[in-house]
Formats: sequence, structure tokens, C-alpha cells
Amino acid sequence: MSYVGPDFEPPQPRRSRRGPLTVALAALVPGALLGWLVFETVGGSGDGDGSDRATVRSSPPAESGAPSGTDDGKQQGAAPAPSASRSSAPAASGPLKGKVVVIDPGHNPDNFQHTSEINRKVNIGTNWKECDTTGTSTNDGYAEAKFTLDVAHRMRTLLEKQGATVKLTQDGDRPYGPCVDERARIGNEAKADAVVSIHADGAGAGNRGFHVITPGAVHAGAADTRAIVAPSRDLGERVAGRFVAVTGSAPSDYVGDGTGLVTRKDLGGLNLSTVPKVFIECGNMRDSKDAALLTSGAWRQKAAQGISEGIVSFLRG
Repeated sequence: MSYVGPDFEPPQPRRSRRGPLTVALAALVPGALLGWLVFETVGGSGDGDGSDRATVRSSPPAESGAPSGTDDGKQQGAAPAPSASRSSAPAASGPLKGKVVVIDPGHNPDNFQHTSEINRKVNIGTNWKECDTTGTSTNDGYAEAKFTLDVAHRMRTLLEKQGATVKLTQDGDRPYGPCVDERARIGNEAKADAVVSIHADGAGAGNRGFHVITPGAVHAGAADTRAIVAPSRDLGERVAGRFVAVTGSAPSDYVGDGTGLVTRKDLGGLNLSTVPKVFIECGNMRDSKDAALLTSGAWRQKAAQGISEGIVSFLRG
């Protein structure tokens, strides 16, 4: 498996030659760190060929054997008023001028105080799921909801500099939620060009790595993902490719068959989306080595950059 090509700068002529980067190469890490430092200095990195896709081994869709669990994709066992989360004030110009990106920080820091509300069932097309969950945490108590909001803020800053209009589904500005159906609706109503839901997993200790979840083809009830399956897969491949290149993290060793990509049909946030959307589980909070990364501000900056670069690559085509 390999991931290819960075691009996070104003458009340049395409090049016919591509340079695959193999995940196993130790050279990825210093190269990614150098790219991060360059980005922080000049606002961009890459060769401009737009080919930030993950090359995926052929394997059965992961939902056929995907573990059951909460609607946020974790591998573990009356709604409030609409969110006031602001849309961004984008840069006056940039490669993403006119593009709308919705960032969905998984969970809400105050969900734990509203258990009855978040346990309320909502329809996700294929069945009914809880409105939301509290999310997971590291063994030392660093909450997933705190992690996702921090990464979302960092992504917003990066994407605004590229000229995008950015909206968050929640910004710690509501008592709980939003529910998974509203999270999808926010992206739909914004007519987002891309939506990424940020998470960190709660799998067993010893399981490591990130994975990106893309929607499977669903046509049931209010859910119809048929039109977004292909573009969401493209978005997911590009996010995975840039995430591994910038962070140096390896794809999950417990789901996705080593590809870093998983397809599922049981997540309301994906089922109810009408615009290209993916989830990313940035690592496993219950593994001490992954937790050391997730709790590092420097690593979270790289995670935000990697995800943002994947979005930029997708939107520029």
C-alpha cells in the first residue's frame, strides 16, 4: 500500500510523474515534519499535482465485518436549538475561495451531563440510533470531545487561510449534541463541498493507527448515499494519504485490512449526508502509544494539517 503526493498551495500545472510514498518508509516522518514546518512558515507545501489518494488493496467492504457500536464509528461496545457555531471569515483570496467546508467535531464536551437527551433515538434511514454519545477518552481522562474540538479549531484556521468558508457543527456552544441526524443536516443545508467528522477511537489497548470511514451505498428511508459514495471515497483516500504523510502515523492495524480505509452503512452522520463526507478516527485513545500522540498539541497540529491538505486536494481535483 502506498500514499502519493502532497499539495497545499495555489494551483500549479499538473505533472505527469507521480512519486508514491510507501507507509513503511521511515523517511516519511522527517519529510512530513519538514512539510509541516514549511507550511507554518509560508502557508503551503507540496508539488501541486493533486494526487493525494490512498492506493487501496482490493478487499471486501469493511461494513460486512465492521464491529457494531455507536454511531460515531467507535470499536466499543427534545433536541436543543440549532447550533450557533459561526461560519468563518475566509481570506480575501486563495485556492479554496468560494468553497464551503463543514468540520464536524465528534461529540460535545457536555454530553455526559445530558445522558437522557443523547440516548434519545433518531432515525438514520436504515434503523434507529442514539442521538449522540459521550465519546471515549484516554486512560488519563483526556476526552475525545476535547481532542476533536481542538483539531477542528486548528483545521478551521488552516482552511480559512486557503480562502474556504468553514462551518463547525458545534463549537462547545450548546448544551449537548447535535444529534447525528442534525450533524448531517448542517452539512447538507450548507451545501458543503466537503464534510469531515473528527474522532478518536476507543478500541482495546494494543490496537494502533488511524482509519478513515467512507459511506457505503444506502437507499432506505431518509437515507440515500448513492450519489456521494464515489466522491466521498475520493475525499477519504486523499485525507488518508495526506494524514499518513504529514503525521507519520500508520493506518489502523485492527480495521481496514491495513489500508486505513473502512466503508460502513450503519452511521447516521454518513447515511443522511447528501454531500461528500467522511469520518476520521485519528488514533486509538485507549492505547498508550497512540494516546501520547493524541494528547500532544504539536501532533494535533500535524493531524489538522494532514486532514486539511486532504480536503484541499479533493476540492482542487
